[in-house]
Formats: sequence, structure tokens, C-alpha cells
Amino acid sequence: MRAVVASRPGGPEVLDVVELPDPEPGPGDVVLDVAAAGLNRADVMQRRGFYPPPPGVTEVLGLECSGTVAAVGEEVAGWQVGDRACALLAGGGYATKALVPAGQLMPLPDAVDLVTAAAIPEVTATVWSNVFLAANLQPGEVFLVHGGSGGIGTCAIQLAHAVGARVLTTAGSAENRAACVELGAEVAVDYRNEDFVDVVHQVTEGHGADVILDNIGAKYLSRNLATLATGGRLVVIGLQGGTRAELDLALLLSKRAAVIATSLRARPVEEKATICASVVDHVWPLIGDGVVRTIVQATYSLDDVRSAHAAFDAGGHLGKILLTTE
Repeated sequence: MRAVVASRPGGPEVLDVVELPDPEPGPGDVVLDVAAAGLNRADVMQRRGFYPPPPGVTEVLGLECSGTVAAVGEEVAGWQVGDRACALLAGGGYATKALVPAGQLMPLPDAVDLVTAAAIPEVTATVWSNVFLAANLQPGEVFLVHGGSGGIGTCAIQLAHAVGARVLTTAGSAENRAACVELGAEVAVDYRNEDFVDVVHQVTEGHGADVILDNIGAKYLSRNLATLATGGRLVVIGLQGGTRAELDLALLLSKRAAVIATSLRARPVEEKATICASVVDHVWPLIGDGVVRTIVQATYSLDDVRSAHAAFDAGGHLGKILLTTE
């Protein structure tokens, strides 16, 4: 198979397409002939040398893909060669073939084509497991997601809006802020020129945000805490703004609030299978009905992976960037 690896830590120029042996399915695995793979920030962090794959996981980049079942392990039920599917991965998506634990393989949502389906697994699993399973966002609550124009953000805005939450977000360009509002955000804050703490409190008449989904980390910790409502839940899923910051425990106690920090990639296979099943049950119908749309900014060929990563690094894109194998 052809696959993408990073020859050393660095920029997009360190990515190479190499020939590797085809994967063989274990008893509980499925092999996909990959049609497309989605880019995620974790891929960029791995490329830069900051986020190595978990022990035993391939060095091939890629946390999600779509394709056609090529081989099935002897203990796998419900899948057969030729089935079309998308998959949540711990690695290996940037390739012409991918090895997938069967529990992380999902049927395509209704009305979603095979290539576009590669944009769905990582964002839906991340948003559903964090915003709804961990933070328990409820109808009528105020939800703030940072980076609303990215893959995670566009998905989170739509899902929160679909369940009846009030959705606020942050985004950079005027164009992207307008797109966030079109997707269901009540307000999109210009994080370059506005203070999201002040805007959230103004819009909610002092209530604050009941749930915040944050990919920045340390840089936003104190401001996120100031934004939280009483009983609020801050979910940290990224560290773009650093790893260390002071936490005002007195303020946290006074608000009876919670800070939750999670990651998806290194969870046990059984946990990820449970999340995938819940996503199929709860999110797939919303996608099939058109309530939640998959936003794809651009597609690149596997051979043009460096350009795809350069576009991701440049920022400002709306939704997902994909790699296709044909």
C-alpha cells in the first residue's frame, strides 16, 4: 500500500508517500480500501513531533477515513467485503489501505458520499463524546465553542443548535463568523478584536456559558473560567495555547463548576467502540435528515499531502480538508 509518514519532525515538507506492506486483519479487525482521509490538528501535532501515536499504533498519519471493506477478521460480525464505511482511527488513515478495529467502523450516514464521509468520524466522535456524553449539554443551555469555523467547530455548532442549546462561538475572519451564524450560532465573536468573556456575559445577561468546548488550553483557562455560568462545565480538548496555567480554585468552587480534560486517540478500543455506536444512533439521523451538514473546504490527492498540510497550517479554512486516494 501507499501511505504518508513524517520522515522527521517539521513542516509539511517532512511528509512523504512511501510503500508499506498491506495490513492484515486480526480476528476483530477490518481492512478498508481507503477512498479518502480527513486532516485533523492531531495530524499536524504528530508531524511536528509533539503528538506521537499510542504504543503499538502505526506511524502512518490519519485519524479518520472512509472506504470499502477489503478484508474481514474471523471474529467480525455485521461487515462483509464490499461494504462502504467510515472509520475512527488511532492512526493509519493517510494510506490506500487502513486497518480498523471493527467497533470503530461505521456505516455511511444517509445521503453522504464515500469521499465526504471521511470528514465525519473524528469530529462527530469528539463533539458527541465531549459536549453531550461528558458535559451533558441540555436544551436551553448556553454553549460556547472556540474555533467555530474548523472541523470540530462547525460540527459542534450544528449539533448543539439541533438539540436546542443557545450557541456562541469565536472565529477570526468576518466570512467565517458569518458562516458560523448561518450554521446556527447566535453570536460569533471576533477573537482578534473582542473579548469573548464580555460578549458572552452581555449576550446572556450575565448568565455565562453552561458548557465551553475549548481547544486552546492554558492561554484561555482563566478567561474560560470567568465565562462559565454557575454549574458550568469547561471541556478542554486541545493545547494550542499551552499546557500550564494557574487555576483560581476559589472561583471554580464559587461557581460549582467543573473542568474536564479529555482525549480520544489513546482511549481503549472498547471505549471508542461505545462512542462510535452512540454517534451512529444519535448523530447519523441528524446528518441523514440534513439537520447537520458536513462542511468540506477542499480536497487534495494523497500525493499532494504537503499542500494539504500547508493549507491547514495557514488556517482560515471553513470545515474540513480531505485527502483522496484517487
